[in-house]
Amino acid sequence: MLAFPGYVFGPPLRQLTPVSSIDHVALSALVGIDAQKRELLSNLRGFARGTPANHMLLWGARGTGKSSLTKAAHASIYAETDGRVALVEVPRQHIEQLPTLLDLLGGIDRHFLLFCDDLTFDDGDGAYKSLKAVLDGGIRGCPANILLAVTSNRRHLLRREMIENERSSAVHASEAVEEKVSLADRFGLSLGFHNVAQDDYLAMVIGHLGVLAHTMDADELSREADNWARRRGSRSGRVAVQFAKYVAAGRDAA
Repeated sequence: MLAFPGYVFGPPLRQLTPVSSIDHVALSALVGIDAQKRELLSNLRGFARGTPANHMLLWGARGTGKSSLTKAAHASIYAETDGRVALVEVPRQHIEQLPTLLDLLGGIDRHFLLFCDDLTFDDGDGAYKSLKAVLDGGIRGCPANILLAVTSNRRHLLRREMIENERSSAVHASEAVEEKVSLADRFGLSLGFHNVAQDDYLAMVIGHLGVLAHTMDADELSREADNWARRRGSRSGRVAVQFAKYVAAGRDAA
């Protein structure tokens, strides 16, 4: 069962459900985030070799490539190492079960990248303490064959209201806030993602369209792609993918 490229952790019985084919885009299609790409790949390669590696936090605006880069980088390392590193998706609702998952995977002769996507914590949510203990500070520690990759729209994984509530209600406000904000500091590698420039956005569109892009007038493609982004209020990798699908569907229908 543990020969699959990926797994999803969860019920029933807090088990691993195999995923035979992980949905991902090619690394080459992710443009405008070259620095993040280099750092993440370097960290993953070290992890796959068995050298110490940093847990990773990918934070920033929606649709800017955080999840796509994590999955694409894993696919690359998976191919390089003949399947040495498996990707394990940990849904938000099962974060508190991380210690159980570590016990399950820690004794297996394989490396596991635990992927927690779009993670934030709400006011009164104590699940962040389980994550905090895994990252650093718990006496159990984290097994050497396990690495965490967390994506979030929040740099500190916490909603702003949650931090402000702590400031207003705590006896020692600075200490209460520091306990929560320090969660993000426990990731050794923190990568920020932001909305892309127009040229990078167009490069993403062309990358996702592939050969189809060469059958279109360059000025028309640029104009349509820009109009698409304007209607959605942002230029991002996600918007580029959506536009490429729209164009491809229109060409197929024609």
